[in-house]
Amino acid sequence: MQLDPRTGWCQGIRHCPSVNFNERPQGEVVSLLVIHNISLPPAQFGTGKVQAFFQNRLDAEEHPYFASIAAMRVSAHFFIERDGAVTQFVSCLDRAWHAGVSQFDGREGCNDFSLGIELEGTDDLPFTDAQYLALSALTRQLRAAFPAISPARICGHSDVAPGRKTDPGACFDWPRYRGALHEQGSGT
Repeated sequence: MQLDPRTGWCQGIRHCPSVNFNERPQGEVVSLLVIHNISLPPAQFGTGKVQAFFQNRLDAEEHPYFASIAAMRVSAHFFIERDGAVTQFVSCLDRAWHAGVSQFDGREGCNDFSLGIELEGTDDLPFTDAQYLALSALTRQLRAAFPAISPARICGHSDVAPGRKTDPGACFDWPRYRGALHEQGSGT
């Protein structure tokens, strides 16, 4: 996986372009990474429905839960499946619609200055080794291209939308993830 900073697209991963994005405000610097989780239907994995959701192709009649979300227009920059496969939906240079009503470090509208990574999962199920490996590798690429994303500016959706969102949830192993980033950064 290699991020092309000119286009904002990673090579060596699946591309599944979403129309749910727009341009960032002029001159905006990407300086925040937001980690999420998602599964469709809830707690079901490998269904392909997250991809359909981010492309506005979710069939509202296929599952009762889908009826409540099918009209939503959302996306993330990346999605990491349980087997570690990474899909990109939106160029890192553009604003994906992942954080919603949000605030970080006194600034509202986190979509303006953030990248969003969705992990296939739920708040209450552990994530897989393959997901942590892919997430760490992807984060390394993103931090190299966007150096304003310091370790302190990597957070969960629950951190930017407290009381409204709970992901990535209690089962996300922040020490493991941050430790892997530290190891990568030190060259060990």
